[in-house]
Amino acid sequence: MVRSPRLKLALLALAVIAGHLAGLAWFSLQADQASALRLMVPPMYTRMLQPAAPPPVVAAPPHAAPSKRVTALRPRPPASSPEERAAEARARREAREQAEARAVAEAHARALAQAEALAEALRKQEEKERLAQQAQPAASAASAASSSASAPAAEVAQTPASAASAAATDTAALDRWPVDTRLNYALTGQYRGPLYGDARVQWQREGDRYQVRLEARIDMFGTQVLTSQGQVTADGLEPHAYEETRPGKRRFARIGEHAVELGNGKTVAKPPGVQDTASQFVELTQRFATGREPLVVGHAVSLWLARPGGVDLWEYEIVGRELLSTPKFGTLETYHLKPRPITSPRGNINVEMWFAPSLQYLPVRIKLTMGPDTWLDLVIDHIEQR
Repeated sequence: MVRSPRLKLALLALAVIAGHLAGLAWFSLQADQASALRLMVPPMYTRMLQPAAPPPVVAAPPHAAPSKRVTALRPRPPASSPEERAAEARARREAREQAEARAVAEAHARALAQAEALAEALRKQEEKERLAQQAQPAASAASAASSSASAPAAEVAQTPASAASAAATDTAALDRWPVDTRLNYALTGQYRGPLYGDARVQWQREGDRYQVRLEARIDMFGTQVLTSQGQVTADGLEPHAYEETRPGKRRFARIGEHAVELGNGKTVAKPPGVQDTASQFVELTQRFATGREPLVVGHAVSLWLARPGGVDLWEYEIVGRELLSTPKFGTLETYHLKPRPITSPRGNINVEMWFAPSLQYLPVRIKLTMGPDTWLDLVIDHIEQR
């Protein structure tokens, strides 16, 4: 009779422990199911990126501005007053911007001329084939049978060559994207006092699959991670899954073929070329490096961005050409992108970016502003590549 209560207590304790274990297993299963990501294995980085003159994106104009400056008479000494120095610097900056604008306009004109020439050639070829079909006499049954028999063999012979050509084209297009890269930033900020930490943006590609991962570690606040995964296409990055994680919380957006599933389970129509908060950094880098978007002061870049809370159209204006002081790279020439106010803002988050042509057009500074007294500032420290 004495052992019965003890036995009951032991059984009750075992039941409680089993319940805890089952609960932990269930929560683990739910966490795995909630994430649509399959993280890539981090690569081994073998070199540090150093600043270098960027390759020309478009052909230089036939008459370069420097030749005019060489032939100009300059007998007077350099300007000594601040006003004269500022005026000369402003004149040089305007000359550079005008040269860039001319280069972009000439590139667009060349592309338009090539497209028109190609369309004209296609029209002539179609007309030639139509006339040839009209002039061709009715074929005999024997020749038709012969043609039918030879057609499959010709198709079989052409198929491997076509497949090889397409594969070579796809490989060449993929190779134009950056190699695996990790950008490391020093982080400062303000939120009820000064903030310090570090951050990194990591880009990986395996075939036509990609992953962009932004990790920001803030002292006393832990680490927040933004991850984007998807496919590399001829038109740019195509995100499939995006997640934001911080201690104790995960938010996601899943991007399908025609719709975007938000964190609350609702779906919205998928806009063309939609990106997410993490993928936009690499997408913009590639657009500037390949000339798809001209990196010219005054130009604006439009991007649809999908986040767990919704999908919005962002417009980044290139507001200036600025010098950025960095601890490892010294002074870098950068282009400053600033978002224009969006139609229906979801909160007060504002993201500014600075891209450096001498560092493969990568973002060397990222500033997030959440209010007049709340902000994070990421400035490049060093860049690793595979």
